[in-house]
Amino acid sequence: MKIYQNPRHWASKKALTTPGIKGVARYGLVKMHTKIFLGKTTEGSREERRDHLDDFFDATMDSYVAALESGYTEAEAREITHIQANFDFFDHGWTEMMEIPGEELEAHYRRYETFFERYEITIDDPLGVFAPAEGVADAPATPERLETTEYENAIAGFADDVYVETGDGETVVGGDTEAPDSY
Repeated sequence: MKIYQNPRHWASKKALTTPGIKGVARYGLVKMHTKIFLGKTTEGSREERRDHLDDFFDATMDSYVAALESGYTEAEAREITHIQANFDFFDHGWTEMMEIPGEELEAHYRRYETFFERYEITIDDPLGVFAPAEGVADAPATPERLETTEYENAIAGFADDVYVETGDGETVVGGDTEAPDSY
């Protein structure tokens, strides 16, 4: 998958793993991700998906921290959560929100299979053990979108590794493994 990495991502990592501020950071990151992905869909679908996305992204914050604790790099941990989101989008037929084409979902799953199996995450159950006890808010699916296989916001061809576009526009494999000196 092709993702971006800049000092803000390192600051978010630090905030999500620091007692006392992680709750505020989590709330802000959830709202930011919901806003970004709602921006990729039609205006008429946004409000009916908002609660679902808020709940879903809130749960992925736990998988992000678990991935970091399992030794994954910041970029890999973040990619894991984006893959989970793409599983959810695919399951709902929200192809316009997907960052990777549906035919690459299995390859992305296989790259992190050890992590996904450990936490019971599958394409059909993208949150696995991270699913909240009270569940995730329902939202209408658009399965007919899967028939057209249009993934207008997906970037194909990055299923073999995590590709990171840096702040200066360079695409590198793996991303930075160390936080920048200042952020």
